[in-house]
Formats: sequence, C-alpha cells, structure tokens
Amino acid sequence: MTTPLNDLALDRIFRTARTYRRSADAWLDTPVSDDLLRQAYDLAKFGPTSANCQPLRVVFVRSPAAKEKLRSALSASNVEQSMAAPATAIIAADHAFYRHLPRLYTEENAVPWFEGKPDAIAATAFRNSSLQGAYLIIALRALGLDCGPMSGFSNVKVDELFFSGTEIKSNFLINIGYGNPESLRPREQRFAFEEACQIL
Repeated sequence: MTTPLNDLALDRIFRTARTYRRSADAWLDTPVSDDLLRQAYDLAKFGPTSANCQPLRVVFVRSPAAKEKLRSALSASNVEQSMAAPATAIIAADHAFYRHLPRLYTEENAVPWFEGKPDAIAATAFRNSSLQGAYLIIALRALGLDCGPMSGFSNVKVDELFFSGTEIKSNFLINIGYGNPESLRPREQRFAFEEACQIL
C-alpha cells in the first residue's frame, strides 16, 4: 500500500463529507438497497480489531415496523431525522465475542484474556465496536452514501427491543441515506495539526 488515494476519494470520505442530522429534510427520499448495506459491511469488516475480536453487530433498521420500534427509544430531538432516514444502523457490541476467538484468532488461545473478566470484556467490546462503527461510516461514504452518527437514545431500551436474551449491547446509531445538501449548515471548525498533535 504505497499509492495514496486520489483527491476525489479523500474528499468523498473526509474533506467534503458531512454529517446529516437535525431534521427530516436532512435526507432525500431515495432508498438504500440491501446490496449497498452488505457491500459497506463487507468493506468495514476488514478494519483492524484487537486480537481480531470483531465484536461489531449491526441491525439495519429500515422497515416501517422496525422504525416504529426504534422510535420509542429515541430522544425527542432525534425522532424526526431518524424516521426520515432511509436506514438507521444500530452499532452494537457482542460481549460474548471472546467465545469466537478460537476461530478468529489462531495465533494463540486468547479466550483466557477475557473469560470471567467483565471489565476486560466491556472495555474491549466498546473500544473495538466503536472502531468498527467508524470503519462502517468510512465504507458507507466510500460507496456514495451519507451518514448521521448519533447518540441521543436509550441504550437500555434499544437493547430490550432489539437484543433481548443476548449479550449484545448497543453503542451508537448511524442514520444512513442520501443527504440533502440544502439542509447543511456551515461546517464547524476543526483543530489544526499543531493544536491537536505532537511528534516526539
């Protein structure tokens, strides 16, 4: 990997990509296909996780019935934009991820690193599902979709509604679709390299 992506790709993923949110008019009335969601996951799954643990679990909420189910867990300020988005991804983490390590991480037996250690499980699941959720945002953008990642919902309620009886716990949500540029506000500032970084 020695050739950088061209400016068009970098713009699409980072420099000109925007977060679509705040109201129903943030999203164009254009559906998102199963195939695109599958393609996005199939790209994101290659991002690194510690010991290849891959705790990410995703529910793509798209049908009217599933949207209504999600509605009850959303903060009031997030209902309109989430109902209008063609799809909403529930980014979640499987806290039983370590049971799959014999298949996913064959270098050594990593199960004892986590088994019976709830703090290690919770920290690893949260950290790595957050990373994988970010990879999914990049993949969605790379495929021409727009995203509106957000919190502002009841994790407890989402877990009851979508993950009851499992060890999967929600992390954050991503509204997905084709953003309406007319809904955007001016981009907020970002820290310069010199303000946020050091090279030692």
